[in-house]
Amino acid sequence: MIKILFVCHGSICRSPMAKYVMQDMVDKRGVAHDFYIDCAAMTYEEIGNPVYPPVRQVLQSKGIDCSGYAARHIKKDEYRDFDYIIGMDAENMRDLKYTFGEDTDNKIYRLLDFTDRPRDIDDPWYTRQFDVCYNDVRSGCEGLLKHLKY
Repeated sequence: MIKILFVCHGSICRSPMAKYVMQDMVDKRGVAHDFYIDCAAMTYEEIGNPVYPPVRQVLQSKGIDCSGYAARHIKKDEYRDFDYIIGMDAENMRDLKYTFGEDTDNKIYRLLDFTDRPRDIDDPWYTRQFDVCYNDVRSGCEGLLKHLKY
């Protein structure tokens, strides 16, 4: 089983979007049994909160359900527990290095590094560009699945 943890600042926009988009992709490919997918926040400010309403609306418009979600904080022992720990931007990458130390097992990546246009995924909380974020997340998840040969 491949265990993937998506992370972002508060885990109410980008990382839950990635979690649910990736889950939808593996479900539709019939390979969900090969994956465990989760997400977490680097900060404590949104803990317990649901997916941010505009993100939920974008997901729902794509037929993706994210009900029952509650943001949680990343745990130090998750470096051991996950095969891939995927950040969304340079800030997340710095925070992951601070949390876990050196990436000795080569598990930590930025999501769009799996595409032909490696870059940060802007936080739609600030940009208000939720569709752009969705397209970036979808592209990154497709690239990750290609990397994993799915």
